[in-house]
Amino acid sequence: MKKLIKVICVVSVIALSGCGTNQPAPNPGTQGQKNSSKQNIVQQQTRNAERISLAENDLDHTYYKTAIGKSGAELKQALNDIISKQEVISYRDATEALRDTDEDPNNKDNVLLLYAGRSVKKANYDSQWNKEHVWAKSHGDFGTGHGMGSDLHNLRAEDPGVNSDRGRLDFDKSDDEYPKEEAPDTHWDQDSWEPRDEVKGDVARIILYMDTRYDEDDWKDLKVVDRTVRDKSPLHGKLSALLKWHNEDAVDDFERRRNNVIYEKYQHNRNPFIDHPEWVNQIWGGQQ
Repeated sequence: MKKLIKVICVVSVIALSGCGTNQPAPNPGTQGQKNSSKQNIVQQQTRNAERISLAENDLDHTYYKTAIGKSGAELKQALNDIISKQEVISYRDATEALRDTDEDPNNKDNVLLLYAGRSVKKANYDSQWNKEHVWAKSHGDFGTGHGMGSDLHNLRAEDPGVNSDRGRLDFDKSDDEYPKEEAPDTHWDQDSWEPRDEVKGDVARIILYMDTRYDEDDWKDLKVVDRTVRDKSPLHGKLSALLKWHNEDAVDDFERRRNNVIYEKYQHNRNPFIDHPEWVNQIWGGQQ
């Protein structure tokens, strides 16, 4: 009987100690799934980086072959020779092309607006969006004609009212907050426009593309200058602000996809400063 009582006591102590915590025993399967999920994310990011690296390497051996190893004015001239070989589309056809190039990656029925940052229906052209010339067409007075006026690298989808307000303003750090809710985190003043931080680099790379693409061999020789420009000369500012924005806002997947679509389906030329951001400083670095 004493032995039986001892056995019962021991069992009771074990049972009580086992109930002393509300935490369930770890599930090896659940932990393994979490680790596997993290590994999959890391592997996917690695594969994406590898694909970008391979694509850039292929372009260096083909498209950019004559520019590799150059710097300064020599590099800029080599890039002009390369990207000037393009198929020119009409301004009318550019509307349909923007439905493709500026497509919202999360909604294939929408386009993303540059300054406003909103996603709007592709079908609602004119009412919800129109075409913004990032290098303002009045800076050179080249209108909407074939070439400068219809270059897809310079055209972006934008809210019509915001597009109108930006007008011909140069890009620079601006004093006043833009008063309309259509373009949050935007600033402007009497001679400049400062877009939201997320697209400052996009804007800079577009302006620098236009400077590189159109030179004295074209109808107008476009030049970026380190000041704001009030007249219709083919000049656009402000260089120091644009270089700063380029360095602070890195190239993103939206820019890469857009560059690829323009190259593969429409103009068959590229914005080299998206593919090789370091080329900006190799050409303009001494002017920051």
